[in-house]
Amino acid sequence: MGQKVFVVGVGMTKFEKPGSRDWDYPDMAREAGTKALADAGISFASVQQAVTGYCYGESTSGQRAVYELGCTGIPIYNVNNNCATASSALFLAKQLVEGGIADCVLALGFEKMRPGSLSTTFQDRTSPLEPFVDVMTELCGPAVGPPAPQLFANVGKEHMERHGTTAEQFAKVGLKNHAHSVNNPYSQFQHEVTFEDVLSSRMIAEPLTLLQCSPTSDGSAAAVVASERFVRENGLEATAVEILGQAMATDFPSTWDDKSMIKLVGSEVTKAAALEVYDQSGLGPENVDVIELHDCFSTNEIIMYEALGLCAEGQGGTLIDEGATDYGGTWVVNPSGGLISKGHPLGATGLAQCAELNWQLRGVAGKRQVPGAAVALQHNIGLGGACVVTMYRKIATDT
Repeated sequence: MGQKVFVVGVGMTKFEKPGSRDWDYPDMAREAGTKALADAGISFASVQQAVTGYCYGESTSGQRAVYELGCTGIPIYNVNNNCATASSALFLAKQLVEGGIADCVLALGFEKMRPGSLSTTFQDRTSPLEPFVDVMTELCGPAVGPPAPQLFANVGKEHMERHGTTAEQFAKVGLKNHAHSVNNPYSQFQHEVTFEDVLSSRMIAEPLTLLQCSPTSDGSAAAVVASERFVRENGLEATAVEILGQAMATDFPSTWDDKSMIKLVGSEVTKAAALEVYDQSGLGPENVDVIELHDCFSTNEIIMYEALGLCAEGQGGTLIDEGATDYGGTWVVNPSGGLISKGHPLGATGLAQCAELNWQLRGVAGKRQVPGAAVALQHNIGLGGACVVTMYRKIATDT
């Protein structure tokens, strides 16, 4: 392990329905990046490298975005890892600092999306999701409609068949996360819904109704990542949050060979990344207070409870029934509203999770504050595939 790494500033825009606001990705990036720098109390001149993340855009959109903050000649990298893009940018920023290559790195994610369900951008080449769709077709028959909700609907069906999980348990995830976003000014959705609203909303792919699915979104988020030396030299000890452990995992042969929808969408890569983070940090899920988890669909939140070790395999439904993942429970999962209600601009999601957890650990999350939050866990996954898991703790640097 190299030197300690800290997040010293975070910022994000409100996540918006595509086309509902007159802005473009440079506007989004400027807003989020400016907020992160101000939160850290530094100028852009202190940033030595930048890692940018986005899924939809031209090849140097990262440079165009960062130039809104300044043109200082620093290296700027462009990253695309599907839904895990922003946490991949954070992962690379952390490595640059941990390895002693830079003392201050900006991780910046943004996305300007098209309305409606996700679809393939290029029709003249092999889709990276082809092997995933092939296995789903073999196991469940041809997809009817967009593949993403079909994949996660079939995950839910497999979990129901294996473990007796119910549609009502999945719906409780949607209810919980929509309730949380009411208190988040950055969320795309901030209105209260009832359990009946969730169950009776339009069926997207059984058992998933509309209010159990993440929307397409526009927005940006950013984090300033720094070394312990930078923290000390700039007097940032009071707000610095340490990255205690972080790991990225990609797919194993079992993703396809084991013919399981649950493994196909990332349970095994999540387990691998989580175990590495628990080993790095010396902490386990029992030490965690607050979690931002990749709930692209409610079914995914349930299976990722199990993959992260919050409960035994097959017990995710019981966990939501018991209220273990809500305020007053063992953990608070997705206090931001999660992807389901906060929104899901692919290139910004992981850094928005990072921002939320840093606010929680610093005790500045307002009405959604988790009482006494001291340790936080982040989970961000992208099919195709990559999973990044990160452990944070708010502690003072050594004196």
